[in-house]
Amino acid sequence: MSSPPPTMESLILQLHDIAAVKFGNFKLKSGISSPIYIDLRLIVSYPSLLRQISQTLIAAVPSATPYDVVCGVPYTALPIATCISMSSDIPMLMRRKEVKDYGTAKAIEGAFEQNQVCLIVEDLVTSGASVLETAAPLRAAGLKVTDAVVMIDREQGGRENLSENGIKLHAMVKLSEMVRILKEKGRVSEETEKMVMKFLEDNRKVSVPLPAAAEKKAVVRLPYGERAKLAKNPTGKKLFEIMVQKESNLCLAADVSTAAELLDIAEKVGPEICMLKTHVDILPDFTPDFGSKLRLIAEKHNFVIFEDRKFADIGNTVTMQYAGGIFRILEWADIVNAHIISGPGIVDGLKLKGLPRGRGLLLLAEMSSSGNLATGAYTAAAVKIAEEHPDFVIGFISVNPASWPTGPGNPSLIHATPGVQMVKGGDALGQQYNTPSSVISDRGSDIIIVGRGIIKATNPAEAAREYRLQGWDAYLVNCN
Repeated sequence: MSSPPPTMESLILQLHDIAAVKFGNFKLKSGISSPIYIDLRLIVSYPSLLRQISQTLIAAVPSATPYDVVCGVPYTALPIATCISMSSDIPMLMRRKEVKDYGTAKAIEGAFEQNQVCLIVEDLVTSGASVLETAAPLRAAGLKVTDAVVMIDREQGGRENLSENGIKLHAMVKLSEMVRILKEKGRVSEETEKMVMKFLEDNRKVSVPLPAAAEKKAVVRLPYGERAKLAKNPTGKKLFEIMVQKESNLCLAADVSTAAELLDIAEKVGPEICMLKTHVDILPDFTPDFGSKLRLIAEKHNFVIFEDRKFADIGNTVTMQYAGGIFRILEWADIVNAHIISGPGIVDGLKLKGLPRGRGLLLLAEMSSSGNLATGAYTAAAVKIAEEHPDFVIGFISVNPASWPTGPGNPSLIHATPGVQMVKGGDALGQQYNTPSSVISDRGSDIIIVGRGIIKATNPAEAAREYRLQGWDAYLVNCN
């Protein structure tokens, strides 16, 4: 008679017992400090626990999910996949992490048929990069990959990244649930739980790193000064020139809670930035003279003002929203942005008021939020509209323009990317964050948009300077 399946609580406590889950202060490979460290390689030395985990993991896959074979992500997930294969009598495949140049030189080992469905097995998912690296050769070999099952989901964007690549993630447990259980059982304090939750929240969205081949590919870009000569909009031209003069491709996302705070932070970091991004409609103490005060600071420190309004209505409505209302954005913002969901008429409406004042417009071609719809055809439509309005559209809010079919495209147009952090490299498991270097060098953007990394810093001016230097160094590398 088979033993009853283990409870999730029991598995988590056993993982803690063998020190596979540790709490403290751990310096990761990237140099940052983390309050949690997970090392699931240890489970191979505990056969009973390995068997229990494999049993619970495969049970996390819905019964309606079809698959013919399983494949573990090398290396930690290989013994888990092996246990699943043996206990469930499901054929297993192995992906070679290093493909040999002798023998069969296969990337995928094992017996399979074309169009069979392969379930990927993984131990831990952060960005989902390792799952995608395993899915690619499986698909290239003629297998279908639609699902992956993971022991621990760190809830840091992996599920969304995999979904965008046609893979549904099934998790045995989420990291937040694991920490909660350990706290309830007295294994960690409430303070430790809060520290871990804050760490996860601060690193909520981890992007998939570019493939190694793409990282090695040399991309030489036209210098900002030369691109200024190509710009047909005066604000776009001015922005390029400011970037050259100040050696800065840094934009501060001044998402603070009051107008007073915004003016204060603008004064502090003004010398380091080329652009300041505002959300004026979140300021409870907004007054009619806010715009003129901010413009004085912008003129003093030589940066442009970008109101992140994200216009999305029909042309006639956005014309009134832009020039009127209590905020009168047209009077003080050099740049605004817009969705293209309502069609090209939105550009016509904003252009009607903005062009005579020499203002510029950024189109939202991509967004960094998980599950957003600004992808594929939508992005291509934004590019087309920009090309039709070179006198007013100065560029895009984009995430990875290097991945577009045409690449970053027209050099007269600027790419600005949000979600940038001062994290060098990744964590101990190899996941990467959107650093100034990756955004500028690898993703083909021009401007890094940084928010809390500067605003929450003990010394915002010093933090801004460090971001500026890293962003500019990355640009210089691409120009040489």
